[in-house]
Amino acid sequence: MTVLLVLCSDIAAGSIRMIFGLLLVVWFLATGKTDRKCISIAFAGSAVISAILSATGLPDFYRIISETAWISVCAVRLQKADTRMSLFMGFFYEIAVSFLQFLITSWMGVLFCSPAFLDYHTGYGQITVWALHIALAAAVWYLWKHPEEEKNSVFHTVSAMSAAGFIAVITLSQQAVLPISDDLLDMWTILSVVLMMSVLIFNMNRQYEIEKELVRLKSQQAELLERDYIALNQAYTVNARLFHDFHNHICALRRLLLSEKSKEALQYLDQLQTPVQELTGAIWTGDETVDYLINSKARTAGDSEISYQVQVEFPRHTNLRSADLCAILGNLLDNALEAARQVQEKDKRFVRLTIRRIHQMIIIKVENSFAVLPVSEDGALKTSKEENGLHGWGIKSVRTAAEKYDGTVQTSYAENLFRAVVTLSYQSITDT
Repeated sequence: MTVLLVLCSDIAAGSIRMIFGLLLVVWFLATGKTDRKCISIAFAGSAVISAILSATGLPDFYRIISETAWISVCAVRLQKADTRMSLFMGFFYEIAVSFLQFLITSWMGVLFCSPAFLDYHTGYGQITVWALHIALAAAVWYLWKHPEEEKNSVFHTVSAMSAAGFIAVITLSQQAVLPISDDLLDMWTILSVVLMMSVLIFNMNRQYEIEKELVRLKSQQAELLERDYIALNQAYTVNARLFHDFHNHICALRRLLLSEKSKEALQYLDQLQTPVQELTGAIWTGDETVDYLINSKARTAGDSEISYQVQVEFPRHTNLRSADLCAILGNLLDNALEAARQVQEKDKRFVRLTIRRIHQMIIIKVENSFAVLPVSEDGALKTSKEENGLHGWGIKSVRTAAEKYDGTVQTSYAENLFRAVVTLSYQSITDT
């Protein structure tokens, strides 16, 4: 084949290889969906790298290093991925692709009894190159169209492929059709073992990150529970004191009226009016945590001039833990109030809470107005708050709490309405 055709083939194959590697790194590290700008920059860089390597004829080692470096640069600089994990995934991805290319080339040569497949400058060699890269191109298209694909299923597929590759290279050492050197077979045998170990290490690191996230979520739930229960106890203490002293207030008013001190009686009633008015508009469901959260957020909404509507049908005596209810309702209402507060027109600020019981299911729906469109990354909503700390963990905390009750969390938005719906399965328990 002519040098120009081989050069064009190298550039095209290198671009596909690096774009798929970038998508894989970004997808596994959950840094968001790769945009077209990032793809374009990756393509331009891969074309330059492939052209230079093809023109200079450098060994594959330099191709692996340069492509790994470019994939990591694009992932870190353009997608904010972790540098260490980007380099780790990029390097072993390049080794895996080279390993697959070696297996395809060697086994096609064995099947067709032709050493021409081993030279990629020939037409037969290019067939083996594009057999792999067409498969990679299909994987690029699939990953681009299905960014929400379950990571566990992909990890199982990668694990199975690495094990199959090890078996294939061991079997290849027993053939006598092609003159493949023992040193080359030994090298790829060792690298296939290294690849299997890298898959195992990556999975262990992924499990560690998941467990670390769960610990942070539990810490946030504990913080929310402590904060809300302190305020809850204070509210109930004030209410209990009011009702405890109710008899004394009646006696004092009776004395004032008997003494015809109407003005003093009115002043006395004015002093009692504030806590009584607070109780008048309160929502009472029978669950202290739910009562406090709904009513405390009503006061927050009033301070921000947000229309706050509540319709609640909550079952009593269920297996739903207060900490989980606190995480779900607290985060949903906090997010809704924060979004509604950003709406400039005060008459368009609203938050609507609906809780319904359907058989053994509880449906919690929170709707609110918003001014800024929610940002979605990797199929999940991203916080718009700029401060560091616990921000951005709200919806994750809701999902974690809901999963304990075989629940689901769904979010949607249209025009100026954002909606979050949580479904929970519950069991009734006997009040002891």
